[in-house]
Amino acid sequence: MKKIAVFADVQNLYYTVRQAYGCHFNYAALWADVSKQGQIVQAYAYAIDRGDSKQQQFQQILRNLGFTVKLKPYIQRSDGSAKGDWDVGITIDIMDAAAQVDEVVLASGDGDFDLLLERIIHKHGVSAVAYGVPGLTANSLIRAATRYVPIEGTLLLKS
Repeated sequence: MKKIAVFADVQNLYYTVRQAYGCHFNYAALWADVSKQGQIVQAYAYAIDRGDSKQQQFQQILRNLGFTVKLKPYIQRSDGSAKGDWDVGITIDIMDAAAQVDEVVLASGDGDFDLLLERIIHKHGVSAVAYGVPGLTANSLIRAATRYVPIEGTLLLKS
């Protein structure tokens, strides 16, 4: 059975799904979809910790699905902008996992990950699947991935 590692860029998914569809991403549907392809042996969700109870409930839902939730503190800069970027952490974890699995699944539309997917495909011979919102996923990421899965339909949580 194919061994799969899943990496979910929670902030990217939240904002792109909200922008495109006005709803939320369905992590349970992602888990079910990926599980059809093989055994999920590692799963990480990368989020920003604002400390509010609604977010903590959401993080617990992710844990109940099987994700290890990695949190970074929310940083409000003096100019009013915010910082909470997981790109380097996601990259390190994917580089570590790629040698141990057959497939890496990245749920993010961030084009910064294109070189990462190219590298793990060539260096480790894994397949790299990118889940992203159509029109809001970088073309370079779609091209770099072995397979692109558009976030639509059952991958959306419509209230």
